[in-house]
Formats: sequence, C-alpha cells, structure tokens
Amino acid sequence: MTGTGIRTQTDATTNVAVVTLDRPHRHNALDLPTIAQLAKTWRAFRGDDTVRAIVLTGSGDRAFCTGIDREASVPQPDSPYSMDDPLLTVGPKANDLWKPVIAAVNGMACGGAFYLLGEADFTVADETATFFDPHTTYGMVNAYEAVHLALRMPPGEAARLALMGSAERMSARRAHATGLVSELTEPGGALTAALRCAEAIAAAPTEAVQGTVRALWAATEAARAQAFAQAPHLLRLGSLPPDEQAARFASRPRNGFRVR
Repeated sequence: MTGTGIRTQTDATTNVAVVTLDRPHRHNALDLPTIAQLAKTWRAFRGDDTVRAIVLTGSGDRAFCTGIDREASVPQPDSPYSMDDPLLTVGPKANDLWKPVIAAVNGMACGGAFYLLGEADFTVADETATFFDPHTTYGMVNAYEAVHLALRMPPGEAARLALMGSAERMSARRAHATGLVSELTEPGGALTAALRCAEAIAAAPTEAVQGTVRALWAATEAARAQAFAQAPHLLRLGSLPPDEQAARFASRPRNGFRVR
C-alpha cells in the first residue's frame, strides 16, 4: 500500500508489516498529509489480523526522519492555554496500537523523529545513524522530544542531546551504549536486523505480545503524561517568535557540529 509520504508492505507469511517514511527529498521530514497518513495507518493495523509486528524505517540513506517539515504551516490558537502540535498524533501508541513497533534507523534521526522513536518499542540502528535535536539552537524549547528522550536514556545523556542542539550529534555507537538503540549493525543492516526481531515476535501468540507491549508502556506513561502537560506552557514561555526562529535557522552553520 502506498499513501501520502509513506509506503506500507505486509508479508502475509511472516505477519510483519514494514512502514517506510518515503520523502527522501526532504530527509523524510513529516508534512501534514504524511502525519495524517501515519495516524490512519497505525489505526488500520489495529484491526488487521495479518499484521502482528511492524518495522518503521525511512527511505534513502541520508535520514530516518528529521521531524516536522519546516514548510508545514500549523496555525496556533490565540489562547495562551492552547497549542496545536500535530506530532502528538503521529505515533502508534497515540493511536491505540499495541502491536509491537520496531524502528530501523540509518542516517539522521532528529527533532520530531523522537516522537516516533519514543513510541517505538525498541530501535535498531546501523553505524551511519546519528541522533540530535536542534530545537535550542533555533530558539525553541525542547519539550516533547526531551520527555521521550528522558524516558529512554540516562538523564545526563538525554540532557546533553536535548541541550547541545545542532552543535553535536550522538553517534550510533554512543546511542547503543546509552540504551537509546538496542542493536547496532553494519551500514545498511538495520532493516534486516529489525525484520529478524519482528518475525520472531510475530511468531508468538499475538494476545500475549500485545499485553506485554501494553504493560511496558504502562510503566512510563504516567510520567510521560505529567511531563507532557507542562510542555505547552514551557513552549510558549521560552520559545522565540517564529520569525526569529526562522532567522536563526537560515544563518545556521552547515558543518559546525561534532559527532561523539
């Protein structure tokens, strides 16, 4: 199945589906139609008994996902008590899907990609992968992404990734050492490794698997919900106006980062 910005393929023999973010010309950044299609896809999987496990990956070799497309227009309400964030509905758990989702990452994963990685059950990455979040560099509070990171990594590592902005990228090896990544592969090997895991999981009774996914999510969802409740206020209080953010983005150095 091909949809707006994504490709979905299901193997009826293994009961594994592969969802591919398919906007390589934009580093697989998520525009609004792609976000809507992802939400629709996750919800469709709930009732599809031919799918028992899912692998999420990105098209091309440069990026898994670079978050929301900067050309996407998201009007905000005038009320200081309200904020619209379309990425809050982009992940499988936000769409009530409790079938396991494994992320296969190569190239860049940054910014809003952490909404997806934060709702994947675990992540496999190849040696080309890098992880970073440029929000603070552009004068934006790093809120939702930082919460997802803090629930997946040691606090100091999450803080360093969230605060260093575009000045530093975390290597796949460092991400593996911190637990953000569960398996590290040779270049180009992440999808194969993720599929191997998905096929093993899909072979188990699906009710037991889904119950385990739900139990694991329950271990952190209360903390996530409490932290998310603070995010809109922090974003309004601490982020620069959009025109100033855009100016900082336009003047960013292209290669002014280190990889650790």
